[in-house]
Order: sequence, then structure tokens, then C-alpha cells
Amino acid sequence: MKPLEGIRVIEVAMYGFVPSAGAVLADWGADVVKIEHAVHGDPQRGLRRTGAFVVEEGDPNPNIEHANRGKRSLGLDISKPEGMAVLRELVAGADVFLTSFLPAARRRFGIEPEDIRTIRADIVYARGSAFGPSGPESGKGGYDMTAFWARSSTAASITPEGMEGILSPPVPAYGDTISGTNLAGGVAAALLHRERTGQGSVVDVSLLGSGVWAMGHGIALARAQKKPWLMARPGGPNAMANPLSGIYRTADDRHVSLVMLQPQKYWADVCRHVGRPDLADDARFATAELIAEHVEEGVELLREAFAARPLAEWAERFVTLAGPWAPVQDSVQVGDDVQVRANKYVTQAGELELAASPVQFDTEPVDLEPAPEFAAHTEQILLELGMDWERILALKEAGAVT
Repeated sequence: MKPLEGIRVIEVAMYGFVPSAGAVLADWGADVVKIEHAVHGDPQRGLRRTGAFVVEEGDPNPNIEHANRGKRSLGLDISKPEGMAVLRELVAGADVFLTSFLPAARRRFGIEPEDIRTIRADIVYARGSAFGPSGPESGKGGYDMTAFWARSSTAASITPEGMEGILSPPVPAYGDTISGTNLAGGVAAALLHRERTGQGSVVDVSLLGSGVWAMGHGIALARAQKKPWLMARPGGPNAMANPLSGIYRTADDRHVSLVMLQPQKYWADVCRHVGRPDLADDARFATAELIAEHVEEGVELLREAFAARPLAEWAERFVTLAGPWAPVQDSVQVGDDVQVRANKYVTQAGELELAASPVQFDTEPVDLEPAPEFAAHTEQILLELGMDWERILALKEAGAVT
């Protein structure tokens, strides 16, 4: 049994951030009913061009699948009185109300916490925002590129000194997905609080707050030292302060990442594994202090060693390496990673392979279900509410449901 089986979530949200929270809750066993506009659906469904990738009409769309797997879809127009009546009936039997709507829209539709709690007093009300529930910009919208990436200091911190421009997020919905997982965790904590006290909570997570949290270590250092955290230019003179903590190119133009923060502990073992046992007892690298003093020499020696063999050979040799290392993989290669496959971190969901949400319970990998087609469960959900076909047809005729 999954930990949230029996929990009903009503999701009134669009795009990536808050729906990704619903996806995580669905992975954990919740019944997530996704409310989509009766005509247009979630605008994310129309997103078929992302960077250099184009999803052809009729093909499964990863842009919608990633954040909506495992849900049920109900096409509902809550701007119509008949549609709002249906939403109220759904809320009456729900445990969680999840929304991405801005404050002005929530007030206009009558779905603020005080409105929803007139229907069910102990419901967990969870909302995702760009900039948080307080402050002069609490009513403004935003995306992960603006609120999570740019404003939280990630973009400025990850862009190497001297580089023209600012680096963009590595993939679409990068900050959305991280923030959505935070929101799902907040919902789970609020459900535990309700079980203990009988009281529902209002849960708030923002893209900005999630970005600040992700940058927390660097922000703490920067605030203490009163200077911004800046990424060293790769390959530059300040890129590596420790020869055993950095990136090395292999003979086939791949890369290996080493992170051994106690270089004196691992130096000899690394030297033997890279085919330079003569360096294991080199006096220049006998202590951590000497390694730091001769860092440029150490880096150059290891660059030469790594450049002599392809990544596959290093992977075979490093099976017995004591210190932490990893191959640098792209977004295709990671799906073939034996460790990723063993833990089902990427797994099949319908016609697509999707990344699983990162939490497992009792070492059981998450089995993913595909995202629903637009409004695929409208009639099923309405029938579960006890409606007869006469009312369902009347709702369709009024344009309140799909």
C-alpha cells in the first residue's frame, strides 16, 4: 500500500510547478483529480516546441506527461455557476486543495482558503506562487527562469567569471520540478498535522523560496564573507584548488568527475588506478598542505593520465577506486545508467520513459502511470459524485464540463 492511498487531491493548476507537486502526490498513491478548463485544458498541453525539441502532433508529449502522470483529468469551467457547483462537490470529499492561481484569480473564482474551508473545514490548502504569500510582489506571477533561476542568485552564481551573458537553466521546468517536490513534501507534513490535531493547514511554496533554499550554502557563505559566490571559469587558474576535486577529459572526449575532499587520504589510490603508481610516494603530494601547494602540477599530471584512455576503460578501472567519482553523462546516457535502471529512477509510463520522483518507501521503486488525456475522466468522476446522466448532460449543455 502506498503511503497516500485513500487521499483525494483536487488540483486547480496549470503549467509545470504546482502540477509537478500533484504528480509526486500521485506517485505516493493519492487520487489526484486535475481540473482543466473545459475547452482549452492545461495550456501546457499545447507546448510542443521546447528549445531544439519538437513533439509532433499525435505523439505523446513529455511536456505534459512529466508533471501530470498518474492523475485523472476533469474538464470543468469554474467561471460558470454550474462548474463551480461541481468543484464545491469535489472539494467536499477531498483532503487537499492544490492550486497555482494568483491571488486575484483566487478571489474572483472564490477559491481562497476561507472559501474552500466553508466547504470542508479541515482541508489542506496548498498553493504555489512565484514570490511567496507576503511582500509587495506576492500577487505577481512568474516562471522558474525568472523567480527560481534568475532572482534566487543561481544564474549569476553558476555563470563563470568573464563569460558574456548569463547561463540559462539546463532543462525546461528545472525550478518548477524542484519546487513542486518541495510543495508535495509540505502537503504530506500538513496531512500528518491534520491527523494529529484535526486542523488543516495552508501550505505555501514559492519558486523564489525554493531557489533561495537550493542556493542556501552559497548564500550563507556570501552573506558571511560579504561578497557574491562566483563560479570559476572551467579550466581557468582558479578552477581547481584540489587536484582530486574537479573534471578531467578522457581520450574519447568524455569527462570524469572526482570529488575527494581529503586528497591526502585518496592520492596514492588514485595514482595507482590511473596508471601512475610512481606518483603515490611523490614528496610533492605527501600531505594535504603539499598537495594544495602543488595543485597545478597535480592537475596537469592527472589531465595527462586521464587523456590516455576512454571513459569505458576508466569505468572498469574505477570499480575498486576508494574515493567518490562519477562519469559526466548527458540526458540520454543517464537513462541507460545501470544504477538509475536498478532503482527505476527512469521508468516506463505508457509510451514514454519518465523520471520518477525521488522518494521511495520501503525500498519500493515508484511505478508510473501515464498522464491522462484531456478530460479523460470527466464522466467517471461526475458519476462518482453521485450525479445521474440527466445532470451530466445538462452540465455539458451549459458548457460547464467537457
